[in-house]
Amino acid sequence: MASQNKKRGTGSAAKPGKNKPWKKKIPKDRDQTPSNLIEFDYQPPAEMPQTIYSDEQLVVFSKPSGLLSVPGTRPGRQDSLVSRAQTLFPTARIVHRLDMDTSGLIVMALNAEAHRNLSMQFEARNIGKLYHALVAGHPDDDQGVVELPLFVDWPNRPKQMVDFENGKPAKTEYKVIERLEANNGFKSARIALHPITGRSHQLRVHMLEIGHPILGDVFYAKNDALAASERLCLHASELSFDHPVTNERMSFSKEPDF
Repeated sequence: MASQNKKRGTGSAAKPGKNKPWKKKIPKDRDQTPSNLIEFDYQPPAEMPQTIYSDEQLVVFSKPSGLLSVPGTRPGRQDSLVSRAQTLFPTARIVHRLDMDTSGLIVMALNAEAHRNLSMQFEARNIGKLYHALVAGHPDDDQGVVELPLFVDWPNRPKQMVDFENGKPAKTEYKVIERLEANNGFKSARIALHPITGRSHQLRVHMLEIGHPILGDVFYAKNDALAASERLCLHASELSFDHPVTNERMSFSKEPDF
């Protein structure tokens, strides 16, 4: 059975040892298909993704919160960033994804060679990414690092959890931009998040683990932190990469609407 030991705080690291492939840990009789996910009522926003930049090789969009990056496997979940993008750019291909409730910048390739090049840049961590979020409470430190290994929480997919035995290494740098307090005394903070690794739900779980869940997070926030926003307050605000043909460094930014 996978260990679920957790450690709160910054600067912690996974216990030494070889990571064990998750498939070896799953009982043979357990459904391993993506269809066994938490149910949700998919009502994507009507607004089209904003085109930030395009050329013959790629296109950069700003995805609205509530829109899937790729079509879902179940009926009624075909509307997505990819399907909408292909009405404008028929050859558009996904390179990376944002969670449905996360808004912000995402790059798509317009041909096979550009797709290969950009995908390799993501694998080599040559992509610059910066997120902005609103979190519950005021972090003790103005900046810090969270380094906690993540593993899928199988009974509650697609949620993730900290697991020192089986989790994959995950590292996030954060910096407090502004400390806020509402009239009712509810405290929150605007923070910048720099993911060194790109694990599923990494930013959401890491902020939860240091005691500051992201506002409006239906998976990890509770009580006042959940009620504080009608949407997940997480936004991919900066994205940079090398152009697949010219090798020129390209940088894009888009401020969040929260």
